[in-house]
Amino acid sequence: MLRKLSLAVALVATTLPALAAPPAPPPLESYKLQALRDAARASHPSLQAARALVDAGRAQITSAGAYPNPEVEFLAGRTQARVPGVATGGAQSLSLTQRIDNPWQREARIGAATSGLDARQAEGRSLEVDLLARLDQRFFDLLRRQAEQRAAREDLSLAEQIRARVAVRVQTGEAPRYELIKADTELLNAQKASESAILRVAQARAALRGLVGPSLPAEFEVDGSLASSPAVPSLEALRSEVLARNPELARAAAEVRRAERQLELERLRRHPELAVKVAEDRDVELRNSRIGVMAVVPLWDQRRGQVAEAGALLQKSRSDRESQELILLQSLEASYRHYEIARNQVNALEGGILRAAEAALKVAEAAYRFGERGILDYLDAQRVFRAARNELIAARYELQLAVIEIERLRATQ
Repeated sequence: MLRKLSLAVALVATTLPALAAPPAPPPLESYKLQALRDAARASHPSLQAARALVDAGRAQITSAGAYPNPEVEFLAGRTQARVPGVATGGAQSLSLTQRIDNPWQREARIGAATSGLDARQAEGRSLEVDLLARLDQRFFDLLRRQAEQRAAREDLSLAEQIRARVAVRVQTGEAPRYELIKADTELLNAQKASESAILRVAQARAALRGLVGPSLPAEFEVDGSLASSPAVPSLEALRSEVLARNPELARAAAEVRRAERQLELERLRRHPELAVKVAEDRDVELRNSRIGVMAVVPLWDQRRGQVAEAGALLQKSRSDRESQELILLQSLEASYRHYEIARNQVNALEGGILRAAEAALKVAEAAYRFGERGILDYLDAQRVFRAARNELIAARYELQLAVIEIERLRATQ
């Protein structure tokens, strides 16, 4: 009986933890970079505002092509006799005035509005490219922080193992007391680095979500790799692509075309404006019908100020385009040099430095295990390896940043 009772207690003791354990949380949804880009394009408020501006530009073209409305004037009154024999009664006057739209002015207005639409479309494209470039940076920043978190977790696990091993050696008298103090210090540093890495991951995830928009859940995972690096064309090929495809240059060129058409329009407005007028007057005895032409003659106001202002704005637009081209080419060259430096650093770290540091760490670990080296030599080798590994993570991230900036200038997002 006692044996059966003990078996029952043992069975209950083994099943209770399983029953009391909370269910495992569902896995977080993982997103690739392209999925995050599509979500940002669909829901980000700044892109929606840019699309609204483009719609406003299309409406301006409609307004520029509208014909002037006719003007209708109706007057009613009474006729009063001032001499005997003249009839008295009601009097009416009706007139219709239709301004004739100058076809050259109309063409210039539509051309200026069309160039304005081109400028807004290019501005919207530039805003989208900048947003996607910042999203890419945040995406790879999260990957970098996660890589640092994994490395800090490995360092913490290793520090705990070293501390346990040193504690055994100190208790058995094989190692002096200061080695345990040194191991405790390394363990505390590893714990601090691990906690900081966790917070940096959370911060990077929140920054990425802020760029994607509210459609992205608060907790999510990303699917990507820092080691993947797309091929970059030569600098000369990149210059040609930037000059042909960059939306900032396209916007500046559209602004120049709009300023040219605006100057043309202001010059055309110096010409007389014509209007056709039809009128009819009625009273109790007479009916008077008239048709004629009205003209607004630019005698006093010859629009010298408007023409001069449009010419100055045209010159400013041309200077802005040249300045924008110069800035973009300088940024391209700086980004390309940054790419070359980061690529060389990654190749050097992957090809030799990290491997050499890892080999030195293994030798120091074996020497410490067999008592040929002290704890300080082993910890020094471990710090060298950690520094090389962290430099590789940072170099891969810098390489991704350089590629992202080049792609932003090429407007290939």
